[in-house]
Amino acid sequence: MMKKSIKILLIVIILINLTTGIAYAQPEASLFGKSIKIEDSKDPQDYVFSLQLLFVLTVLTLAPSILIMMTSFTRIIIVLSFIRNALGLQQTPPNQVIIGLALFLTFFIMAPVATHINEEAIQPFLKEEINQEVAFERAMEPVRKFMFRQTRDKDLGLFLNMKNMEGVTNLDDIPNHVLIPAFIISELKTAFQIGFVIYIPFLVIDMVVSSTLMSMGMMMLPPVIISLPFKILLFVLVDGWNLIVKSLVLGFR
Repeated sequence: MMKKSIKILLIVIILINLTTGIAYAQPEASLFGKSIKIEDSKDPQDYVFSLQLLFVLTVLTLAPSILIMMTSFTRIIIVLSFIRNALGLQQTPPNQVIIGLALFLTFFIMAPVATHINEEAIQPFLKEEINQEVAFERAMEPVRKFMFRQTRDKDLGLFLNMKNMEGVTNLDDIPNHVLIPAFIISELKTAFQIGFVIYIPFLVIDMVVSSTLMSMGMMMLPPVIISLPFKILLFVLVDGWNLIVKSLVLGFR
């Protein structure tokens, strides 16, 4: 049995040597009728470009998280979800509509930041006026200013204390890995505060309808069936979508 295993191992090694020999003997391959030459690069810049390409692809895979966590998207999507739940509507508007509206509102709010990044970081980098590190710093500058405006001092102090960074007097000394989670929990708190205010008028309608049905002895009739049209009517009469969107947009300025 041992000898048989050794023979199989030797056969595998011979096959590997033969295939690698063929590969080195035929450095050209054919693709769609075109001849492609395969050889090792002698220019170190080619490896640098490969690493840069790998970095760009990595950033693209993280783009959804960056869009959600470092922009106004988090607050908007939570508030819109609160509106749907307060109205008592399960699938109206659909998730696709809510996410689409949140995305376009995010694009509208973040347009000045995106313009600044394009003018100060992307275009100079494409023109080879600055290197990758400088472009990243310039791109993060307007994003950091946006996040600092929306981040509470208490939330920022929480992560600074957990990081043991005491005596910080300049915002530039605060790293991104401290600022970003502080910004996220600040956005969550703000979104829940707005959601609480949205719930109050609809909760009053539910209470009035429930009390009315109880006084009429109609205990078997679900109050939601009666209160839903009134809540929709109230939301339409006050032009709720206009008020909510206006409040969300102005809240970031």
